[in-house]
Amino acid sequence: MVAAKKNEIIGKEAIEKKGWWQSYKWLLLRRLSQISILLLFMLVPICRWLSPEADCALGWIIKGNLASSKVFNTIPLTDPTLLLQMLASGFSKIAMDAIIGAIIVLVFYFLVGGRVFCSWVCPVNIVTDAAFWLRRKLKLTGGARFSRSIRYWVLGMILVLSAVTGSLAYELINPVSMLHRGLFFGMSLGWFVIAGSFLI
Repeated sequence: MVAAKKNEIIGKEAIEKKGWWQSYKWLLLRRLSQISILLLFMLVPICRWLSPEADCALGWIIKGNLASSKVFNTIPLTDPTLLLQMLASGFSKIAMDAIIGAIIVLVFYFLVGGRVFCSWVCPVNIVTDAAFWLRRKLKLTGGARFSRSIRYWVLGMILVLSAVTGSLAYELINPVSMLHRGLFFGMSLGWFVIAGSFLI
C-alpha cells in the first residue's frame, strides 16, 4: 500500500516536472511497437481472409509467429527455447533456418538484452502491465513473488518434459504463443493466461 502510494506520488511529480509526453513517451512507443508488430503478423491472414485466392503481396515483410518467423523472406528468427525443446524431444530433422534463427535471436539478446523482447515486442507485456495498473487502482497488495533462479528450474522442467513426451511441451501452455494464436484464431484457453496474469 505504502509502495503503491509512493509510486503514485513519484508519477505525479514526473508529470509536473517533465510534462505528460516526456513522462509517458517510452510507454507509448513500446505500445506502438507491440501493436505494429502484431499488425504485421496479421497482414497475411487478413489478405487471405479478404481474398482467399490471391497471394498477399505484403507477405514478404514477415511470416510465422512469435516463436518462429521469417523477416523479409530472408532473415529467420527462432525462439531459442523452442529450438532447445526440439533438440530435447528428439526431432531428427531440424531445419537450418531454425538453428540460424535461434543464433540470431541469442546474439541480439546478448548485445541488446533479453528484456527488449518482453517490453517492445511481446503482447503479454500489455496484459501484465494492465494487470499491474488494475491492481494498483484497486489497491490490491501482495501478489506472487518468485526467486530469480526459478527461471532455470522452469527451463530444466520444460526440457525434461519435452524429452519424456517427445513433444514441444511448453508450447502447449506458453503464454506468448497462446495469446498470439488467440488473437488470430480465437482465445479458447488463452483466456486463462490473461486471467492468470491478473490474479497472480
